[in-house]
Amino acid sequence: MSKVKFAMIGSGAIAHTHAQAISAIDDAILVAIYGRSAKKTQQIATQYNCDWHTDLKEMLKRTDIDVVTICTPNGTHADIGIVAALAGKHVLVEKPIDVSLEKADALITICKTQGVKLGVIFQRRYSEGVVALKKLLEEGKLGKLLFGGCYFKLYRSQEYYDSVATRGTWEIDGGGVVMNQGIHYIDMLQSLMGPVAEVTARCGTFAHADIQVEDTAASAITFQSGALGVIEGTTCAYPGLVSRIDIYGTEGTAIIENDILTSVQLKSGYAYNGGSRIDNVGVSSPTITSDFHQLQFEDMVRAIKSDTEPFISGEEGRKSLEIILSIYQAAFTGERVLLPLTDSSFLLELANVGGFCTKNGSL
Repeated sequence: MSKVKFAMIGSGAIAHTHAQAISAIDDAILVAIYGRSAKKTQQIATQYNCDWHTDLKEMLKRTDIDVVTICTPNGTHADIGIVAALAGKHVLVEKPIDVSLEKADALITICKTQGVKLGVIFQRRYSEGVVALKKLLEEGKLGKLLFGGCYFKLYRSQEYYDSVATRGTWEIDGGGVVMNQGIHYIDMLQSLMGPVAEVTARCGTFAHADIQVEDTAASAITFQSGALGVIEGTTCAYPGLVSRIDIYGTEGTAIIENDILTSVQLKSGYAYNGGSRIDNVGVSSPTITSDFHQLQFEDMVRAIKSDTEPFISGEEGRKSLEIILSIYQAAFTGERVLLPLTDSSFLLELANVGGFCTKNGSL
């Protein structure tokens, strides 16, 4: 096969990151972009020297497109992915795979039926810190795992939510800090610690007006291994603090801060305090570059050329969604939730009652 030919669906901010990643790969080329705004879509197409469309069905009729990347709002991912798969295109979708298990499963099934690849963007798994820690865990260097926690203490202003009508909605955003900001850390945590078995949680809206979803969440979890853990997140932590993953085992401890493996302390005598710490004062999340996206796009190119599964497949992308929806269900019902979770119909009731929260964060 010659170069793998990409098309992008969606012209939001993340589209530039996708375009930069594709453009940096020798075995890939960006041939087209679809967007609803002709002016905006044409501007991006001109910048990256590709064709542009405002009719998705017409673009998908093109025979020179191998794979599409989906950069649209969360709640549209599966619907668009299914249309692309039915047109015979491989699919690489931004996180989350969608906002309900039913839609996620429908996309996974259709891609399998159509014989096309499905990948979900979780580019932070490709960071050097996560890769290094994964290797240490696979080698058993930390011993039996006892605890794993992730903490994302971020800041989003009221203007952030007010600037886009669909932000802070259940139907399109699919949730608040857990679904939109925390999902990367939840994905990394479960990929390092293994599957989650049980969840309890509380969620609330404390500092933002006129949003349906949570801006603060706290969850206690139990992994299938028996290890315990916590997931804590907020978009109220002005001006934005370091995001962290802690893992404790019988033989040592490891800490990741903003995707950098900052500390490994092992009973065997090995100790590591490395990586360039990010000066995160006033920054609500790590700077987004296309570097890790490029690694994930390269993996999709490899999967297509070798006819193998992408590293982060649809099933892999579903795992963090299942944990997040379990957090929402536990917070909504006040009860513990056992995984696997097969039904997310409770989201409709949650949306109908206006979310979890009053201004004091109570259920």
